[in-house]
Amino acid sequence: MHAITPAQRLLGRLDRIAAALQPRREALALIALGSVGLETARLDAWSDLDFFVVVRPGTKAGFIDNLDWLAEAHPLAWQFRNTADGCKVLMADGIFCEFAVFELTELPRIPFAPGRIVWKREEVDAAIAAPARAAPPPTTDETWIVGEALACLLVGLARWHRGEKLSALRFVQGHALDRLIELDALRRRPAGGDPFNAERRLEARQATLAAELPQLAPGYEHTPAAARAMLRALRARGALLNEAVVARIEAMAG
Repeated sequence: MHAITPAQRLLGRLDRIAAALQPRREALALIALGSVGLETARLDAWSDLDFFVVVRPGTKAGFIDNLDWLAEAHPLAWQFRNTADGCKVLMADGIFCEFAVFELTELPRIPFAPGRIVWKREEVDAAIAAPARAAPPPTTDETWIVGEALACLLVGLARWHRGEKLSALRFVQGHALDRLIELDALRRRPAGGDPFNAERRLEARQATLAAELPQLAPGYEHTPAAARAMLRALRARGALLNEAVVARIEAMAG
């Protein structure tokens, strides 16, 4: 007898959730997203369950306030409501779920990446698994990207010298790094990204930048070094840098 694979376990859990929804007449569909949706080739032992439950008008609150339908698929160890539309849940066997509940009339206003229908009622159009409202495209304004990166370095280093090391870390190794990721993506045009989270799968998609991360994100005590590495990385990607700003950053970074 073959052991069940992580992918089989996760996809099987979705089937059980669908089976729990089906007898509830208010439920209309279950849409799987991300690695359990249209990207099942990415599934591994660390994947979680992202999904939408689509319900009849006026019934949404009942599915969010009472998770008995989800517990029927597998007992729940922990749950909390993280948005007005849904919850994050840990099942008793370690499967983590993040889901939202939408009434059918709400879906056209919700931006999301295309998903996969796990189950739906016959009268429901399968096209609901594709968003009517696409995710906003990443910015291609290089002047803004580089300007924001430099501004974050200036602010972060000022916080560092004030003794606000955590805030400094977030500006330099967080916000400025986000802009560098965007600039690198403009240069390399990597495929297979997450439209809502640019750092997802970065190590595979932007390998050259990933190799620089130990210098770009060295930690709490090393923000000045991170700022210097950020300037080098921006220059290496052909960013047009204002030399007065660069001189100020270099002086502050020591």
